[in-house]
Amino acid sequence: MKKSKVYFSKEISPQSLIRIYEALGANLPGKIAVKVSTGERGAKGYLKANLIGPLVQKIGGTIVECNTAYDGARNTTEEHLEVAKEHGFTDFAELDIMDSEGEMKLPVKNGKHLKYDLVGKNLANYDSLLNLAHGKGHPMGGFGASLKNQAIGIASRNGKAYIHMCGESKSPEEMIERLTFEDDGRIHDGKTLQKDFIESMAEAAMAVNDYLVKQNIPAVYITVMNAISLLCDCSAEQDDPVMRDLGIVASLDPVANDQAFVDFIWQSDEPGAKELQREIERQEGRHILEYAEELGLGSREYELIEV
Repeated sequence: MKKSKVYFSKEISPQSLIRIYEALGANLPGKIAVKVSTGERGAKGYLKANLIGPLVQKIGGTIVECNTAYDGARNTTEEHLEVAKEHGFTDFAELDIMDSEGEMKLPVKNGKHLKYDLVGKNLANYDSLLNLAHGKGHPMGGFGASLKNQAIGIASRNGKAYIHMCGESKSPEEMIERLTFEDDGRIHDGKTLQKDFIESMAEAAMAVNDYLVKQNIPAVYITVMNAISLLCDCSAEQDDPVMRDLGIVASLDPVANDQAFVDFIWQSDEPGAKELQREIERQEGRHILEYAEELGLGSREYELIEV
């Protein structure tokens, strides 16, 4: 299998973000959706406006999000817009909560768990996609970067519940009622669903990819590996970073891009990196890379090119 190209910058700055985007050589035409987490109220690690603003303005992108399925400050459009404004995202770009007026159903081909993926209806309004992810830990997925941003991030509120419930229900209320956590953090509702959940995320990401390909919508993937905490930007209790900033990776292949992020974590001997490795293993987080590759979403083999 041919290796995918993953570009890498040690420097994390607005200028290096622009340089690594340009290194991809991609042409994002028309109306550009920039999928980035706007961060839960109380979170610390979400990508900050002063870092990503210059790139988003340069390409004329629109920040896109979908409402959350859990109880928090972003599970309604009104509150979500308010938090995004507090976090500075409306200072440099338009913001579109894509499921504010409904959702659309994307088919999942050859899925073990999902029959379809539910995404924000307004995804249909865009001609290209910049998947701009923050690399960090995640309490359910082990880690979050490009694949999670494309799966959970683009899913509507109901779609998020459907992924977490591994295709059994699309009700956020039922998701909250049924899903509890074992002592080790794995999703549980009478049987262990952890691996099924990891695979469901990959299936949802693949469904979005299939839609983009079918509609001739180009996509690029950039992950900023800074403020790397054990918890996600979706958590109001997001902790402080557990390891040093690693840099930025970018690719046209989301699987390769996530694999590079994970490899950087495994190459570190910092105590915090070891802690994050244990959490990723506990959540079976690396399985998303294997399964996404099996689905045909990308390759785990890559060539790292420093910018």
